[in-house]
Amino acid sequence: MSSLRFEASRLSVRELTLAAAMTAVVFLLTFVPKIPIPLGYAHLGDAGIFLIICLVGKREGVLAGCLGSMLADFLGGFALWMGPTLLIKWAMAMAFIKISREGELGNLRSLRTYVALIVACLVMAVAYALFGALLYDSLAAGLASLPGLLVEGAVNILAFCTAAVPLGKHMRQDKSFI
Repeated sequence: MSSLRFEASRLSVRELTLAAAMTAVVFLLTFVPKIPIPLGYAHLGDAGIFLIICLVGKREGVLAGCLGSMLADFLGGFALWMGPTLLIKWAMAMAFIKISREGELGNLRSLRTYVALIVACLVMAVAYALFGALLYDSLAAGLASLPGLLVEGAVNILAFCTAAVPLGKHMRQDKSFI
């Protein structure tokens, strides 16, 4: 079975409940701290997605990341971006999962995790710039958003690393975070 595939089983009540709660967390981290950038805003939602994948689970993290981010786009007045956001957050999360290796997702401070964060944020930034060029029919508009998106990625990496220190200590004491 490929490492990018999830089990074909249905979500359990526990997984579904966690995914719903984590969707709310991603929504809040995306919707509340708004830092304006060209063609949108910067937020801390991606750091939340990465932490959820590591601490709660892959399926819950990908689901919460896609739905929470789409909900923030919808309620934030960016409904046009809901479809691209779904695809971009899925690709970003899957890049993070693949590079950091599924078996090592609980290791918040490994070199593979840091490389995965950088690559996943680059996937996000480039994908949003390309969709911006497509949606606004202007390569210049898409490229204009790239510096802000790269800054957003860097902010999310910093937020992840900051949160990983206390959460990583908790993980060593109790292997089941939730």
